[in-house]
Amino acid sequence: MSKPDSEKTVGDVHEALSRPLFNPVLKVTVGEGKLDYEIYLRTADLLRLQTPRSELVDADELMFQVVHQAQELWLKLLAHEVAEVVDDLDGDRLWEVTARLDRAVRITHCLSHELRVLETLTPDTYQVIRRHLGNGSGQESPGYNAVRVAASYAAEALDRLLARHEVALADVYAGPRPELKRVCELLVDLDEGYQTWLFTHYLLVRRTIGVGRDVAALDGVPTQVLVGRMTQPLFRALWAVRSQLTAEWRREGGLAPGADRREARVPA
Repeated sequence: MSKPDSEKTVGDVHEALSRPLFNPVLKVTVGEGKLDYEIYLRTADLLRLQTPRSELVDADELMFQVVHQAQELWLKLLAHEVAEVVDDLDGDRLWEVTARLDRAVRITHCLSHELRVLETLTPDTYQVIRRHLGNGSGQESPGYNAVRVAASYAAEALDRLLARHEVALADVYAGPRPELKRVCELLVDLDEGYQTWLFTHYLLVRRTIGVGRDVAALDGVPTQVLVGRMTQPLFRALWAVRSQLTAEWRREGGLAPGADRREARVPA
């Protein structure tokens, strides 16, 4: 005999969720790993990758583990997309480049927004979970390292693209090649999204264990190094060219504030 709803405990709920579930629309049982959706996405394997509830050191540990696993999946996809960009750049397929970079930028947004779920973890609870992480460090992340490697290849492919078109990077922003400028700006968008993700991670570390020279991560490295790491770009040349353009800028040719613009042609 089943318990009345008023007598059911959290254990009863988790017990129900641990078993295959009947879908009243399809009139089938979901969760046995036999349906096409489950087979294609390998959900039986995927959902076994987390620590069972009975072995969690804290109820929040599942959230901590799932978010990090999801981050690795997004980073795997991001590295894949950036690697494909290399091939498209070398093939002068600029529409494909821009479409794929647009997708990559959105992936970085997912990474940042998703990471903020971890901000709901209070410092005291994290200290409990932290005891069970060994010497684990974000520097060990396969996805993080893969993205940086893929981006280095993309930077070299951009150099080859500009060389084939016989145009310097600074001239992309001054010449009649809007399609090349669009590629460069999307790469900057990608880099900005990537750095925003690192900054989000920095804030997460700051609110859970603190940031300082005397605060060590599990790998023994002071968390203070995150301050510099989060501003290290993927595409250095695309940021350096902004400084170059500013150094070459001249004040001459502008209008004084308050000047009558109707009688003067404002230069582009």
